[in-house]
Amino acid sequence: MESDEGNGEENGRRLARGAELEMRWVQGFTNRNVGFVNNKTICYPSGNYILFVDIETKKKTVLKCKNGHVGAFAVNGNSQVVAFSDQKLNPIIYIYTFPGLVKQSEIKGEAQLDYSLLAFSYMGPYLATYSSVPEFALSIWDWQENILLCSKSQPGVKVTSMSFNPMNWHQLCLSNENSLTIWNIERNDQEHHLKSKPVRLPAEDGSPMCKQDVFFSHPDIQDLYYGPVLPISAIAGLAGDEAETFRPKDDIQPSVHPTVHCWTATSDLYMGCEEGHFLAINAETLKASLLYYKPAQDATEPRRTKFHSFPLLCDDSLKKEEDKRRTQKPVLLAMAYHKDGLYAAGSDGIVRFYQIKGTHYQMDDSFDVSEPITSLDFSPDYNTLLVETDKGSVYVYQPSQNEEVIKLLDACNDHFLSADFLTPGNKYCVSVAISGEVHVWLLEDGTFISKLCLNTQATAMVCCPSSHSVAVGTKVGHIYFIDVTKAETPRVVHRVLLSDLPVHHLQYDQSGQYLITGAAKGHIFILDARPSKLFQVLGYLVLSSEVLGLSAIYDVESELVEVMALLCPPDIKRGRLEIFCLPTAIIIDNDECIDERGMLKNRVIQKHQYELDYPLSSAVRQKDDIVYGYCNHAPFICKYHLAKKKTWKDVSVTLSEKKIPSNQFAPGFLHLSPNSQLLTSVAKDGVLFIHDAVTLETVAQEHCHSYQVQGIGSLSFSLDGQFILVNGVDDGTLVCLKWNRTGGNEMKEATDYWRRILAVLNNSIYNENNVLKSMAEWNIATESLLESSLEKESQEVLQKKPSVEVTDEDSYHNLNILSTDEMTWLNQTVQKAIKEEIKKFADKRKELKKGIKKLRKTIQEMMYENEQVPDIERLDQQEFNLDIEEQERLQTESEQEVARVRKAIEMENLAKCYLRDIIKKECWDSMSIKGHAIKCFHAAYKVTNYPMKERSKEELEALERVLQLKKIESADLKIRKEIVEFQSQAIPPKEEGEKVEEEAVTDESTSNSLIGSLSAQFGGDTSILYHQMDLHTREEKINQIILLQDIIYKVKTAFNKEFDTVARQKEQEIARVKERNLRIQEIVEQLELQEEVWEPALTDDEIPERALTVEDSEIKVEKYLTPQQRAKAEMMAKIEMERRLAALNSARQRALYDMMGGVLEIKKEDILKIEIPPPPFVSKPDTLWNEEEKKVFKEYEKKVKELNEEREKYRKTLETELKKLQTSIQETTQTFDDTVSKLFERKVKSEMVIYQEELKINNLLYSLLLDEELSTREAGLNHFLDKKRKEKLSTAEAVQVARAQVDAYRETYDNLAAEDKILERGFKKEFADVPAHHIDHLFKLYKRRPRLREEKMRFQLDLTVQFLLKQGQVELESAAELIPDYTDAILLHKSVIEELNCTIRAQGEKKIASMVESKDFSKGIFQLEWEHKKMKMLMEDLNQRARDIQNLHVSRDRQLFLRILNYDSRITHQVSVMEQTLGVMDKLHKKKVKNCQKVFKDLEKRISLKEQANYKLSQELQEMLVSVSERRHIFEAADTRLVSEKAAKEHYQDIVQRRQLVDLAKEQAQEISVLQAEVERLRMRTFPALFEMEY
Repeated sequence: MESDEGNGEENGRRLARGAELEMRWVQGFTNRNVGFVNNKTICYPSGNYILFVDIETKKKTVLKCKNGHVGAFAVNGNSQVVAFSDQKLNPIIYIYTFPGLVKQSEIKGEAQLDYSLLAFSYMGPYLATYSSVPEFALSIWDWQENILLCSKSQPGVKVTSMSFNPMNWHQLCLSNENSLTIWNIERNDQEHHLKSKPVRLPAEDGSPMCKQDVFFSHPDIQDLYYGPVLPISAIAGLAGDEAETFRPKDDIQPSVHPTVHCWTATSDLYMGCEEGHFLAINAETLKASLLYYKPAQDATEPRRTKFHSFPLLCDDSLKKEEDKRRTQKPVLLAMAYHKDGLYAAGSDGIVRFYQIKGTHYQMDDSFDVSEPITSLDFSPDYNTLLVETDKGSVYVYQPSQNEEVIKLLDACNDHFLSADFLTPGNKYCVSVAISGEVHVWLLEDGTFISKLCLNTQATAMVCCPSSHSVAVGTKVGHIYFIDVTKAETPRVVHRVLLSDLPVHHLQYDQSGQYLITGAAKGHIFILDARPSKLFQVLGYLVLSSEVLGLSAIYDVESELVEVMALLCPPDIKRGRLEIFCLPTAIIIDNDECIDERGMLKNRVIQKHQYELDYPLSSAVRQKDDIVYGYCNHAPFICKYHLAKKKTWKDVSVTLSEKKIPSNQFAPGFLHLSPNSQLLTSVAKDGVLFIHDAVTLETVAQEHCHSYQVQGIGSLSFSLDGQFILVNGVDDGTLVCLKWNRTGGNEMKEATDYWRRILAVLNNSIYNENNVLKSMAEWNIATESLLESSLEKESQEVLQKKPSVEVTDEDSYHNLNILSTDEMTWLNQTVQKAIKEEIKKFADKRKELKKGIKKLRKTIQEMMYENEQVPDIERLDQQEFNLDIEEQERLQTESEQEVARVRKAIEMENLAKCYLRDIIKKECWDSMSIKGHAIKCFHAAYKVTNYPMKERSKEELEALERVLQLKKIESADLKIRKEIVEFQSQAIPPKEEGEKVEEEAVTDESTSNSLIGSLSAQFGGDTSILYHQMDLHTREEKINQIILLQDIIYKVKTAFNKEFDTVARQKEQEIARVKERNLRIQEIVEQLELQEEVWEPALTDDEIPERALTVEDSEIKVEKYLTPQQRAKAEMMAKIEMERRLAALNSARQRALYDMMGGVLEIKKEDILKIEIPPPPFVSKPDTLWNEEEKKVFKEYEKKVKELNEEREKYRKTLETELKKLQTSIQETTQTFDDTVSKLFERKVKSEMVIYQEELKINNLLYSLLLDEELSTREAGLNHFLDKKRKEKLSTAEAVQVARAQVDAYRETYDNLAAEDKILERGFKKEFADVPAHHIDHLFKLYKRRPRLREEKMRFQLDLTVQFLLKQGQVELESAAELIPDYTDAILLHKSVIEELNCTIRAQGEKKIASMVESKDFSKGIFQLEWEHKKMKMLMEDLNQRARDIQNLHVSRDRQLFLRILNYDSRITHQVSVMEQTLGVMDKLHKKKVKNCQKVFKDLEKRISLKEQANYKLSQELQEMLVSVSERRHIFEAADTRLVSEKAAKEHYQDIVQRRQLVDLAKEQAQEISVLQAEVERLRMRTFPALFEMEY
């Protein structure tokens, strides 16, 4: 609507002068403990406020925390006070009284960040606080006096629950998820100390856990071989405080996890835990025992009180959750003790009454609230039980009256999302929670009216200006329209599903015609906001990026609505405004304004786009194209003036006209008041700032919420501008603010605007509300009517069309219609457009189908013919694919898939190669001696060598150091033996020599036994080792380990050398066998034997290098060749084939083969292959042979016989040679196998030796470890002893202080007892005139008098009396106060004072006389003391003179004075000599003065010359300055790094030189001081020593 903006600046100034916001009411819920502040009032924190609720009238009182969010909270119903802390650095605890809400005190503790818990004592003014990180300190305060009594820190321990013992404030119970601790407050007069006693909780299954002292526990069995058995803490190396409580993770048995505890009347505790157990804890013995359920014998059906809840939209899901919750085992979460028994509740939502006897209990169900209960609390008079659920709902129940449960507070399932005013904005307001719960509130005092649950996650909410309807957007894309014409019974009348995108923004225009909906991905939907139009969807549009905000302006004259959307595209990182219009044609002729798919046409909405200079998080628009934006990255409010654009493509950047800092935490959002005069800004800091819309000056501000809970979530102005609704993001608080003390003009302008708006909307509101009332309530059944109609329509389509003509597109479309449960409006428009296209192009589709069928038949015939042709003429199947684009797409996809798979394989291979390289580097390359094996030829023996790494430089240096040390020790031992032992010169006889040799042999075996290994026989040098009996110190053991490791290395090296020799031998044997096998193979071929020749070879174990290379034969798959490699291989194969064919076609080769069988000469080895050809006449019968032929045949037979004999002889020779070769191979290989067997035995013995040395090393390491453990144990015991000594000292000091205080009290007590005895003695004197028997009776009563009654009587006799005194008669020392303090005054008669004054005067005169006498006597004393001091000083003066004489320095002059007789004449002579000398010096001085005057004149002349030269130089300097400046510019433009480095180097050298000179000066000064001391010493030697004399 249009707003009057005349005299804007004046209005802004007036508002700034007189505006003030006041808090009208606060609605909020909490899931923290709610408590009674008195018998009829409860209180709880919510956001920045503490709410007090009267349980009878439900009237609320609000107390605000000035410093933001309320932190820890506690309430004391007996004292009617509440305590809470703020959440800031160095938080403060505030204590207020109720109902006056007067601040009682402020407690400033030592907490740096926050307090986690507060608790009041039931008796006395005591408050317990527990701070969070980093102190974790428990503190006890006297909150009335604001005094810290005691404090104790336990770092790292979080506490979830804390309470005082109601019967004894000296006891507290603190619990968390894993432990429960009882703290005792020990008191000695004004001193208080905290002592903790942890409770031993049972295991998770309820069984008791035996707690063992792990620090002082000693096992019964002691291992004498391995030494003492030490605690685990010593083994772990712990010596501090951790050693006393350390236990391994595997030894820790999990205990029960406490959830709630409650004190009893006997100062014991009841506790519930997560495992469902119910425990009783004795506070004295700290023993926890399980309580078991024992049903009553006359148990009947439990009586359970129900309560009436508000109706929900759909209760099916809630019932399922409730049934599931009931089937689970309940966990106690709340307890409250009553004189009749214990009330407890938990996760099942049932409050039960427990009667406990011993270790068993009986329980009855009291009532059920169907929600998990987190807190139970009784009122101070124990008549009312307060029940709080995990959501924050509060119920009230009176156990004594068995009344029905009353729901005092009905909390939301989640925090408030938004709030708005219901038209006309002066009676009701509506809020919605994130969980979808809609609340209606009375605007006047915030009274709760009604609630409606949508059971879906809400994302936005707004109230319609033209009707009493509310629109709620959800995460799944729904918009619910709620009828609130009857505020007591809101109902949903319509629901529309726009799209699958969540709804982010909802905005009505001022006339209430349109509902603008902003969804995700830049979608904006326009709906008709009027119920009479059934909330019709008018169309939608899609913007370039996500919509951050919407703003709408309605022009009354043109009836045009302009909508502004704020965007922030990520590519440009600047704000963008897109503005479009909504003319009335959209409602009148909607079909002409949208396309077939429901999108609004650009010519209708006339979009304009503006690029801004800053990225904005929020923007609002005024009527005159003024836009205010909140900067996203910096807290600034920018003001823009939008110029009219002629074209859509004009994208020039609009700059801000004005920019002011907002002093808030960005990002934030802005909001305009209905009359556009006020601009509000809110952000995450929770402070509401209100600015004048023209001057942007701050009009008012209010700290409604806190930054700890993400600040303010939404804000709304009432239509008349008098009320503001603000809700927090995460604090669950809704705050209503109202203007107070505003000027008359402002109130009048806001009221006039409100009336003008209502005048325009009244008619529409009346009509639309009537329609709204007549609309049926929405439910799922009404929504399904649309679905059934769509399904029926789809069935008709299927029936009309023949099955042959139904294409895939039709079937998909129809199935989509049938399978959709609830179709979005967007999908409906798309399907409707598709239907219309189908109807429009039905004939064309038929023609296309016929053509496709004909074409398909032709292709099938062609494919059949293609199958009949030969392979060389046959086409591939893909050649018949007519869809080239699809084929290319598939080809591209396949290539991409191949590339992806190849890349994945390459990456996998790369990872394997990397792993291979690491393994190779660690296990192969790092080995100086590679590991391999030797196998026998015929046996199953296999011997492996020792793989060895090269010893590092550090190891070699350590070995060299130890060897050098050992040499030094040996030399030292030898020298000491030569010095100490006696060397005998006698030569032993021969027999004794033989005995010595025998003893030497015996000593050798004995030495091996003492050494403990046979390493000396296998390459190790044991002579350098320490004797095993001499290893006592840690250094010796470490050196022995190094030497033993060197011996192991040498043993392995010696064996490896033998191994290498055998390995080379095997290679030689294999070479010999292969050489012989060549001849064997020839013999076998000549003899044509079917034998396989044994070919020995090295295996992979013997040549491990094979594992690092891959042969082509190992690859089972076909090798992949690139096109280039494939072409090259084909070319090489073709060349090889041509070469072979050319060789076969050679005439020379053919002739040689035909004539001589392919060889030039016949070898002896070919004799077995020679065949003598028979004569050609052999084929004829013998009778037909002639003589010549017979002779030829005889010669033939002779040759054949000779050939056979020669062949047999050669065969035997070959067989003999074959056996000889095989026997030789067998013998040599068997000999090698024997060598390998010996090597194997050597390996076994080497392993034995190595194991012996390693056993030594392990024993030494164990001894070193045991030494460390013993040292750690000793350190731990010493630390424990020191701690106990300190505790003893502190305890002794405390005992001493306590004894002193007791002695002081005893003295006071003795004085009081003495006074009491004196009173008893004077009692009979006071009653001398009373009979004796009465006196005795009265005396007994007097002795039995109560002290309290005596105090009471004393106060009763101390009456308040009023006197009139003249000014000046009252004389008091406290004259600074206006009202004198008469607490120590006593009322007496005047005569008593006068009598007392006379006595005082008499005593004063006596005192004066005695004082005069004392003065005279003291005068004499002073005189004697003065004389005594005088004599003492004279004595000291004489003594000092004597000492001066003794210590007198006898100089040379004094010696001359003593030695020369005529000393005066000598002095006169010296004086005359000195006068002559002075005369000569005077003449010399005058001569020097004249010379100096001449020099001075010369210098003056030179000065004048220099001044002239300087003048010339100054003139030249001016010219040079110009050139210098030019050179400076050139120098600065050039690279000055080298010059600067040179200057820096010179500067550094100067500094170093100066440092050296300073050091030299210091050294010379030290030398001078030493020389001076030496001179003084020598000088003192020349004088006699005079000693002081004593008198």
